[in-house]
Amino acid sequence: MFKKVLIANRGEIAVRVIRTLREMGVGSVAVYSEADRSSLHVRLADEAVCIGPAIARESYLSIPAIIAAAKVTGADAIHPGYGFLSENADFSAACRDNGITFIGPSPKSIQQLGHKAEARKVAMKAGVPVTPGTKDCVGKNFRTEAAKVGFPLMIKAAAGGGGKGIRIVREESQLEKEMTMASSEAQAAFGNGEVYFERYIELPRHIEVQFARDTHGHTLAFPERDCSIQRRHQKLVEESPSPAVDKKLREKLEEAAVKLADAANYVGVGTVEFLLDQQGNFYFMEVNTRLQVEHPVTEYITGFDLVREQLLAASGESLLYTASHSVPYRGHAIEHRVNAEDFSKNFAPSVGRVEEWLVPGGPGIRVDTHVYAGYNLPIYYDSMLAKLIVWDQTRELAVARSARALRDFQVSGIKTTIDAHSLIVRSEDFKAGKTDTGFMERLLAPAEAAGK
Repeated sequence: MFKKVLIANRGEIAVRVIRTLREMGVGSVAVYSEADRSSLHVRLADEAVCIGPAIARESYLSIPAIIAAAKVTGADAIHPGYGFLSENADFSAACRDNGITFIGPSPKSIQQLGHKAEARKVAMKAGVPVTPGTKDCVGKNFRTEAAKVGFPLMIKAAAGGGGKGIRIVREESQLEKEMTMASSEAQAAFGNGEVYFERYIELPRHIEVQFARDTHGHTLAFPERDCSIQRRHQKLVEESPSPAVDKKLREKLEEAAVKLADAANYVGVGTVEFLLDQQGNFYFMEVNTRLQVEHPVTEYITGFDLVREQLLAASGESLLYTASHSVPYRGHAIEHRVNAEDFSKNFAPSVGRVEEWLVPGGPGIRVDTHVYAGYNLPIYYDSMLAKLIVWDQTRELAVARSARALRDFQVSGIKTTIDAHSLIVRSEDFKAGKTDTGFMERLLAPAEAAGK
């Protein structure tokens, strides 16, 4: 096992990783930009190094700065978290070339699966159903490629996920403008402006399967997560298991995830994302070669620590569970992403000083966050403040627990999306499990119409 791990990230995920490292007796190194000097991950880590100014490309996206910080502190491994450089093959290679273990897949696996267009090729070769789309990233002949795919289509960033670099195009006249915007957003988020096209499936469910694989060839597939409740392609609520997936479909989804992981000789933790249409057919969408934001719902229903599994796999040890490919689970978990946004003003960004920060507690409640009372929110990064995760023995009980926990969550000084989540859990469609990627538009339509 490693002696010291540098976390090449910020915010709640850096805090999350530090806590597992501490439990395992592994030293932790935080890196931070000048805007993050007062962030909780800096205070919790055993050591902390400033790697640059607030702007991400000069700090959290700077491979030379992060490698230098690892060398200076004597870290023998780097955990990339999610976002930033977590799916960057060049970063994985830089770690390898400098004698530092990258806690994630190899550069080759990232190129095969983390690059979305390449992952589609692997999926097709493995016999996993895919949506119609381009075989490679689109270039100057994008109009011709779009015509082959057909409208409506989605423009998607090839080098990363998290809802960045995605545009829906319903007719050819919109294509050039949306291409420019998608490519620019992808370049800013991932340092790579490549995009590809996929046929757009109307009102699907967004289903994903977490997997883990070690150097000994053990591959685990965890129960699926339903991430259908989204706004502008950003996930708001995730739950596991999905109310739309039965045992037979679950087995097929897990089998597809294992096939992809094995095909790429993947080592570490990753997630295969699928679209589930209204007829019950599923299609491969992409692979996230990193830890997902929503990983706690999987941890809650299975009892696994997925960061621990990442460390075990990266250090050459076996995963904790190797009895079968499928991981057993118990109960139901729901995650609510609480963002610094004003729900009453069309989710406008909210910045400032957090005056009051009282998180909910009690049985089956977990809050992952880097925020505390008195914390000043930087304006430069993602708006997520916390993840509220609840668990109970049934979905009905978990929904009720979510409603209670959201009422208990008290924040002042800034605006948050807590009220939006309360509206979601009160919805009869949500209570009945009738959700898809158009759920939020339908939920908010009456309020938006009234405001016009």
